[in-house]
Amino acid sequence: MSVGPDPFGVGMPMGADGFIGRDSELDRVTTLLAGSARLVTLVGPGGIGKTRLAMAIAARLRADPRLRVYWVHLARLPRDASAAVVMDKIAGAVLEGDFSGRTGRQALIDALERPVCSVDMDEAARTGAARRTVVVLDNCEHLLAAVGLVIADLLAAIPGVAVLATSRTAIGWAEEHIAVVPPLARDQAMALFRQRAELSGRPVGEGDTAVVRQICWHLHYFPLYIRLAAARLRYQSPAMVLRDLGGAETDRRLRWSPGFRVGVDERHRDIGAVIGWSYELCEPKERLLFARLAVFATGYDADRDGGDRDGGSASETGADIEAIESVCAGADSGGLARYEVAGLLEQLVDRSLVSIHLGGETARFSLLESFQVFARERLIESGEWLELTARHRDYYRDQVLAVSTGWVSPREQELLVRTRAAWDNILCAVEGSLADPARAVVGLEMAVGLATSRIPFLRGSLRESRSLIERALAAACASGHCPPELEVSTRALIGWLSLCQGLPGEAEQILAECVAASLADGIRLDVLDDGATAEIGSDRMDSTADRDSATAVTGADRLDPAVDHGLPAAVEYLWGGTLWLVHADPVAAVVLSRAVDKFEAAGDPGGAAMSGLFEALSAAFHGTAEQALAVTGAQSERMVAAGAQWAITWVRFARAIAVCAHGDPKAALALCDAGLTWQIPMRDHWGGVWGLQVRAWILSRLITALPTATDARAVPWALDIARLLGGTAELRRRLGFEVASLRPFAEITAEAVAVATKVLGDRAFRTVASEGAAIPDAGRLLAACSDTDHLAEPGGMPALESAHRLTNSLESTPATTSEPNPAPEHARAWSALTGAEQQVAMLVAAGFTNAAIAARRGTSVRTVDSQVASILAKLMINSRRDIRPPFQRR
Repeated sequence: MSVGPDPFGVGMPMGADGFIGRDSELDRVTTLLAGSARLVTLVGPGGIGKTRLAMAIAARLRADPRLRVYWVHLARLPRDASAAVVMDKIAGAVLEGDFSGRTGRQALIDALERPVCSVDMDEAARTGAARRTVVVLDNCEHLLAAVGLVIADLLAAIPGVAVLATSRTAIGWAEEHIAVVPPLARDQAMALFRQRAELSGRPVGEGDTAVVRQICWHLHYFPLYIRLAAARLRYQSPAMVLRDLGGAETDRRLRWSPGFRVGVDERHRDIGAVIGWSYELCEPKERLLFARLAVFATGYDADRDGGDRDGGSASETGADIEAIESVCAGADSGGLARYEVAGLLEQLVDRSLVSIHLGGETARFSLLESFQVFARERLIESGEWLELTARHRDYYRDQVLAVSTGWVSPREQELLVRTRAAWDNILCAVEGSLADPARAVVGLEMAVGLATSRIPFLRGSLRESRSLIERALAAACASGHCPPELEVSTRALIGWLSLCQGLPGEAEQILAECVAASLADGIRLDVLDDGATAEIGSDRMDSTADRDSATAVTGADRLDPAVDHGLPAAVEYLWGGTLWLVHADPVAAVVLSRAVDKFEAAGDPGGAAMSGLFEALSAAFHGTAEQALAVTGAQSERMVAAGAQWAITWVRFARAIAVCAHGDPKAALALCDAGLTWQIPMRDHWGGVWGLQVRAWILSRLITALPTATDARAVPWALDIARLLGGTAELRRRLGFEVASLRPFAEITAEAVAVATKVLGDRAFRTVASEGAAIPDAGRLLAACSDTDHLAEPGGMPALESAHRLTNSLESTPATTSEPNPAPEHARAWSALTGAEQQVAMLVAAGFTNAAIAARRGTSVRTVDSQVASILAKLMINSRRDIRPPFQRR
């Protein structure tokens, strides 16, 4: 029996000093226990800090003289301990001695029922009326059945008793309050590491901040793991500790020597012991599934990773049940049936071994990195590692194939959302393929399929995708199994990504290499003898910068873009893109049209759609009026018929450019805004930036079309131009590409700047542009624009009939029309929405259901329901059909 000197904190362990973070959990649980809650269980994996949090809660509770707190250590009881043994253990912690003939149960009940004796002058304490007694039961996970019986018995027998339990699994009592203990926040984790480093005698300096941050991330901000890592500083530098981590086969964290010899439970001596304690509590099939989950990508806490992860959310972390069933179960699965997987996953979540990530309509599962390292060792020991990694690779190969060949359809959003969510696992499958020369070509096909389905524009980055493709191509070529046509088409894709990155010189060099490899007679494409760089097509070099950026490309006398030279579709696509984006050449549309035909002949609808979209953009920017309107109109019909919403939004941009240049800027603005309404919620950052730039240019054309230079409409439009261009310049800077490298967009940007500066003056333009640069994302930047429903001639009705007609022609369902909404009031109401509410409102306006919004944003449907209700109240409208951003017209 362990008795503390303070009757209000009997049995309290030592070691709660240096407690960091947990303020919200501490407040919540303390309030529950001081109130009416009977059982609160702190639940979480080993090492998360449940015991230390319980110690802090107990310390706060015992500061109240009306509360009595007892602490009971259960970790050392054997797993088969009975309820009677557990009852005796609690009695030993509560009773100072008992010489009566009572049963142990009755003696314990009598002790817990007796009134508080206190010297405190508080009235309740003086009268001996204890508000309640709190019994802390630490480490219950290995005794769930016995502990559950004892708790139920005590709570039924003693109304004034409450229990605080710590466990890796919930107790299961009907009225149990479960408090899931989360990891530390990033800054808290780093503070703990520094604190423990001081104790080790090896404090870390400011120069080690980045390394410490990475160490904490790899240890998923678990306090115990961080303490163990900091203890390694006695033997290793922070950089050496970091090298021990990483999740790969070389990861050494499970082999770190114990950081402490005394003052810590045996289960906490090292990371392997912490995880092994929970693993050993599992049933055989639970262990089997846990080990097999090691082949999936590492999980992480999307809410607590700060800026350490790119673009992830709860709905885009881990693997769904279908994937886990397909990879881990089946007829040849060694005794694990598909129907068993869901239940086993729930049990592993309950045991705090598997992380669950809940979206609006999805549940995804993953292993944190330390757990994955442990599980991989178990899987390798079983001899199943190679078989399971092959299943994982094949499953995600099929998923990539499905999206790359099927996105040009009404299933586009479903496929894109699913593939975005599987991004980490697809990358994991690609990396695994590249490590096996026999499967390197499969890895290359997957990397190419990811890029051609446009996932890199929606998740990850172009740099990451390009690097993956380049490494995959190198591995496939080194294997000796890469088909020449796949090699050329992959190089052409890398060239296209170079264009998107704003690297025209690299794109043209790659184009030259692809053309040389494709031509049957093996023509070499080199710099001409006189040192001047030749170019594909006619003499279109307009500047020294152009000549410098275009190296090693064919001469006009050898390759005419108006002629089909038998190049593969992917090379034609890159050629047309180069002619359009680098040289602003109208012949680009001819080459891109040829690419469309070749992709269609090859049975590649995605390639055909992309080529068609850029044919439309090229014609819109540089074609004659007849060509621009005809090509964009034809592509509009094509994409609407296909039902691919992302492609439809890009067609709207192309059509808006054509209509603005050769028709009605007012109608063009409606088309552009209709495209942005979809682009921004889909998080296509690349497309969203260019759509905003196009909007600024259309506004400049509206200004130049005004009847007089003093027209009152010029100023608000010019302000919007400055705000948009300032904001997109900052967004481009963050995304890492320059408008100067993409000539058509550079030209319209320069035109918009000149028009707005003429209206506002240089100083005012720069001031407003700076304001735009401070707006954090494309959605808020667009929301900051003036309402344009006042595009009417002075004294007349809004001239929007043609705009409605054009917009409706691109919709798969008819659009409703209504009178314009009053701009100032609506804009002010919109600004009252929070950032999250604005994003939800834009999705509602784009036609998403609440369930679809929840799935996209990684929240619950209930949360979205609440947000929509708040939006309706703030906008003072009654129907979700009336929700629209300030820039969107009806």
